[in-house]
Amino acid sequence: MVTTPSGTVPALFTAAVEGGTFTLRRAHKGDLPRILELLVDDQLGATRENTEDPVPYQQAFDAIDADPAHLLVVGELAGEVVATFQLSYLPGLSRKGSWRAQIEAVRVADALRGQGVGALMIQWAVDQAQERGCSLVQLTTDKSRVAAHRFYERLGFVASHEGMKLTL
Repeated sequence: MVTTPSGTVPALFTAAVEGGTFTLRRAHKGDLPRILELLVDDQLGATRENTEDPVPYQQAFDAIDADPAHLLVVGELAGEVVATFQLSYLPGLSRKGSWRAQIEAVRVADALRGQGVGALMIQWAVDQAQERGCSLVQLTTDKSRVAAHRFYERLGFVASHEGMKLTL
């Protein structure tokens, strides 16, 4: 169990890391300001996020939190939220009707990058996908994030597809 300002929540995962115990847990609404800080503390997030209006973020949080196919996770170290990601489960007809897991919005505080926290998060997400019977785990990462590409490749991900997006 992890004690947060919103009460006690179960830990999803814990591991010893430099600086203490790293804990993954379900995000609660009180984590939203820190999650937004992590999203903005990024070369791309700094230009595409507008946290001055929190309402769209609050609405998105509520939608994610209410849907059992989605899980917003935070990572804590020494009582501080230092990482986040979203794990979503998607049904599909392809691949013999199999489920897939989608990992989104992976962020680790700058001071902790390169210390294994991100690898712990991704491995936990992959393990959850396997437990849930998914046939694959997918994620996208911007083409400009060369270090992120190397990170995911070290974890076994393969750049097997070309992703496309249409901004609306």
